Amino acid sequence: MEVLSLTGIVMAFVVVIVGSILKGSGVAALWSAAAFMVVIVGTSSAIMVQTPSRVLRRALRMARWVIWPPASDSQALIAKVIGWSEIARRQGLLGLESHFEAETDPFAKKGLQLLVDGSEPDVIRGILEVDLAAKEHADTEAAKVFESAGIYSPTLGIIGAVMGLMAVMENLSDPSKLGPGIAGAFVSTVYGIASANLLLLPIASKLKGVIRGQSQQREMVVEGLIAIAEGENPRNIETKLQGFLH
Repeated sequence: MEVLSLTGIVMAFVVVIVGSILKGSGVAALWSAAAFMVVIVGTSSAIMVQTPSRVLRRALRMARWVIWPPASDSQALIAKVIGWSEIARRQGLLGLESHFEAETDPFAKKGLQLLVDGSEPDVIRGILEVDLAAKEHADTEAAKVFESAGIYSPTLGIIGAVMGLMAVMENLSDPSKLGPGIAGAFVSTVYGIASANLLLLPIASKLKGVIRGQSQQREMVVEGLIAIAEGENPRNIETKLQGFLH
């Protein structure tokens, strides 16, 4: 679990709620069904129009990465690749066949299969780099869903505020409705700007960071497998892969 992200999300709500209390508005002032409809539902509608269904489904699945990111241990991965290189050096590439069957990561498993099959290094690199680029592109597109939502929500907050002010202008003859009406109008602005800057845009940035980390690990696998195919010394392979961690 990513405790820092969870803490940040909790603090985002605390900041808005406590800020409202300290400003004298109170918690009740933050709730507006009209603002929720315009900003939250409106932003969701815009995202549904913009995003293909497969990308939206992927984005919703990836959202949990903010708190529960995929397991990542670069040092363990390097140790695994070095183990493969030592086996290949002692037993030949066919000695990796049992490791191919036991491998759980589809990307590494595909690379091991190509290695065991005796594919040329250029062929291995070409096939794996296409897989790497396709996965990175698909994940990045999904992360951009939250980025787009962070762009739309402040604008919809302004729309909600304008709609609220329009309602106020219609009731200028009743001074008792002016204060609450104006306050309610600006709740939409709070919803739009706060959701964008405290949740949506940070979530998008966090997901992009996770995606970059995954791509880096896959690049390590590619370089390690190519080095094994070319018969490099395990110690040299380790030195090369350690360079990814700097």
